[in-house]
Amino acid sequence: MSTPLDTVSPAKTQGDTSFFGHPKMLASLFSVEMWERFSFYGMQGILLYYMYFTAEQGGLAIDQTLAAGLVGAYGGGVYLSTILGAWLADRIFGSERVLFGSAILIMAGHIALALLPGIPGLIAGLVLVAVGSGGLKANATALVGTLYEEKDERRDAGFSIFYMGVNIGGLVGPLVTGWLQESNGFHWGFGAAAIGMAIGLGIYAINRSKLPKEAHHVPNPLPVAQRGRFGLIFLAIAAVIAALLATGIVNAGNLARSMAYAAIGASVIYFVLIFRSPKVSTVERSRVLAFIPLYIASAAFWALFQQQFTFIAVYSEEKLDRTLFGWEMPAAWVQSINPVFIIIFAGVMAALWTKLGHKQPSSPMKFAAGLLVMGLAFLAFIPLAGDGKTPLLALVGILFLFTLAELFLSPIGLSVSTKLAPQAFHTQMVALFFLSVSLGTTLAGILAGLYNPKDELPYFAGVGGVAVVLAVALAAGTPAIKKLMAGVR
Repeated sequence: MSTPLDTVSPAKTQGDTSFFGHPKMLASLFSVEMWERFSFYGMQGILLYYMYFTAEQGGLAIDQTLAAGLVGAYGGGVYLSTILGAWLADRIFGSERVLFGSAILIMAGHIALALLPGIPGLIAGLVLVAVGSGGLKANATALVGTLYEEKDERRDAGFSIFYMGVNIGGLVGPLVTGWLQESNGFHWGFGAAAIGMAIGLGIYAINRSKLPKEAHHVPNPLPVAQRGRFGLIFLAIAAVIAALLATGIVNAGNLARSMAYAAIGASVIYFVLIFRSPKVSTVERSRVLAFIPLYIASAAFWALFQQQFTFIAVYSEEKLDRTLFGWEMPAAWVQSINPVFIIIFAGVMAALWTKLGHKQPSSPMKFAAGLLVMGLAFLAFIPLAGDGKTPLLALVGILFLFTLAELFLSPIGLSVSTKLAPQAFHTQMVALFFLSVSLGTTLAGILAGLYNPKDELPYFAGVGGVAVVLAVALAAGTPAIKKLMAGVR
């Protein structure tokens, strides 16, 4: 809510306060992020079903295990693309132009899924959405930051409003596309995602000229003399990828594993560059070393959490009792449960950390808690294993554990990556966190392929048990990690 001008300090009334006490352009960025998440999660809510449902059901009849791996690879590709989006913004175009171009790519991808039939439409759509989402994700947050002066006390509240758009879009998207998919077919659902993205893009396009100059700033411009060299590097990378695909070395069957190898390889390169750089001090190098176990824990966490779009999607369609008062709820609506819990409890967790202050757990302990709760969520499936249908409330309870785990780890991950980052590698450390998300998301697709509905117990016990063991190991190693963090909590 906006605050009456006579009750706030002069510092808080300086500048634009036309959007609930915040700059007017926050409304535009809130809108584009909300509609992008509407389209992203709306599409992802029905994507796996589109891939493995039979032709009679409107799907592509892809093998279910292969489809789950492809969904994981696609999700991993989104987070890999954030690295490219950030680099283009920092070195060539600036955040504003990269965001605008990325939004156009996303809309084009959803249009391709809606209008182009078969595998060609699937490939074109997913590639465009993955690259576009990576670019938008990398730069929308940066643009919000340009709306506020460094010491503007509204900054944190502004980001809270912005992230509310993420969850509203994530909540509504699957509800709309899931209903349309069941009532009219998959392409109607993809079409709704395209329309949502078009609305967000249109609102942003009308207002983009009103962004401050900082939004168009290129922080570290690539010298003109070097652009040709980098252009050749990108062409060489594209040629290698094309050759791997054309020769079948990388194919649909091993794409998820290839994406995982790419994320691991990029991460190793980043760590080596940071450790070997003469610009990194001894204390900074120690802090980077402390980040390695957190990177591993993050990848393990996302390997379980992102199964909402792979294993949980299959489970919701085949095992879940979705009947409500004689009406069967669309399976895609299960994807909206987590955003509801996030909207309710994100503020609660933020208030808790604020109240605890210096008494709150350290970042490694929060990581351990998130991974532990995530493991317990999968172990909670064990009593439900068997031939019977799972009650909807039981899955809602498990997804509440998903949300609690997310709130322990996800926001803390971005925060700790910036706190542990060497001064010369601030962006690269954030990139490393996103690479852990990319690796985990890809693993979520690979792991889902191991799920056997006829013998569920080994999957739940194995996946959940490994997560619990890793969480306990991280908690045990926390004193040593804190020492390496050299004063950072």
